[in-house]
This record gives sequence, structure tokens and C-alpha cells, in this order.
Amino acid sequence: MVFGLGRKSKKEQAAEPDESPASAGSEDSAGNSSADTGPRVNGPFDVSEVASRDGYVDLGALLIAPSEGLQLRLEVEEATQRVVAVTMDLNGSSLQLQAFAAPKTEGLWEEIREQIGQSVGSQGGQVEEVQGAFGTELVAKLPAGAPDGSQGYRVARFIGVDGPRWFLRGVLGGEAAMEREAAAPLEALFRRIVVIRGDSPMPPRDLLQLRLPKDASVNPPPGGPEVKEPERGPEVTQIG
Repeated sequence: MVFGLGRKSKKEQAAEPDESPASAGSEDSAGNSSADTGPRVNGPFDVSEVASRDGYVDLGALLIAPSEGLQLRLEVEEATQRVVAVTMDLNGSSLQLQAFAAPKTEGLWEEIREQIGQSVGSQGGQVEEVQGAFGTELVAKLPAGAPDGSQGYRVARFIGVDGPRWFLRGVLGGEAAMEREAAAPLEALFRRIVVIRGDSPMPPRDLLQLRLPKDASVNPPPGGPEVKEPERGPEVTQIG
């Protein structure tokens, strides 16, 4: 597993509204509901639902299960130097992750889907709601220039899970955004994510704090993650 760091300024983040999350909660096929009265059947999980944190990559608010060939890139906000997102790269596809505080009694995903649709529409793109492994998802198509100068589009697939006082949003890119078969390995890793909300009071939609793993180093121990030099990463957005 390889780690890399990317940097994003506040200005760059503000220019990327197409990747912001939303609200309310309906039950989904993964066994999640907005009220979260019971444990999730297939994940992602709350830290209270796992017996041990051993074997995970500890990123603060998120615990990630290692996987052969997986690369993790932590996105850093230039102005504050805080980690605002983590991106999983696997087999030519990507899954960007952000976790947020949420109200006790309702989820965020339904409202956030609305916001994403409005944002994509304002950029000349289109969104389609589809049913997937995690319930209602959004597939967004945004205008983008092709290498030959022609006008094409890029596709992003948004998935969201409402947990107990948290909301986890994922954005699939590359082949995984368009092909279910290509998305399967990243979906499996998404299911194994553990969210650590913490007990401190937080306003809904505030980012849960991410950080570099404590054992990460430029010269990692055998089997440990490799930390690459900081590099500019993919788009990152927060919930307003």
C-alpha cells in the first residue's frame, strides 16, 4: 500500500462544488438507515460495531482495511494544512472519501443529492439517480475537454451512507464510475471502512478530522505504508 499527499487551496475547493454531499435518510440495500437504530449488516461500520481496530490503517476519523495494490492519497488544504479527504486508488479507478458530522435523528444523504444535482446542472452537466449496492446513488456527467480538443464529459458516481451521527460520502472515478464490475473492488473496501465520529459536539456537516497514520514514514517498516512526496491531488470539496 502506498501513501501520497495532495494539496488544495480554499479557492480551488470552492471552485469544485460538484463533489459536495447532502442529507436525509432512507433505508438502503446495505442495511443502513437514517435513524441507524440497528447495526449495519454489510458496512461501512461505526467504531462501536467492530471488535478491534487492529489491522486497519488509522487515518483518524476513518479506519481503512489494507488491500493488495491499494494506494491512499491524503488531500491537504493549503491554507490550514489539515487533511480534508482521502482517495483510494486501485486498478486504475479511484474512490474519494470524506466523513462528516450529522444530526442524531436524521441523515444527510437525501438533501446532499439534491445539492449535487443543482451544482452539476449549473455547470452544464446532468445527474441520474440510480439504485446501487448502497441504496440511492447519483451518476453525474460533467462537460470536459477531450485530449484531441473535442468536447466530451467526465463521469463521477456519488455514494453516501448515513451512520450514527456521521455521514460518509464516496466519489467513484475512472472506470469504476461507469462499470459496476470495475467498481466492485472499491465497493468492497468501502464496505469495510470504519468511521470514528468521536463524542465531541460538532455542527452537522463539519468534516471529521483526518490525519496521516502515526506509523507512516519516508522509510517505512516492512509491510508498512510508503509515504510519497506531497503532490497535487484530485478535486476535493466540503459541505457548506
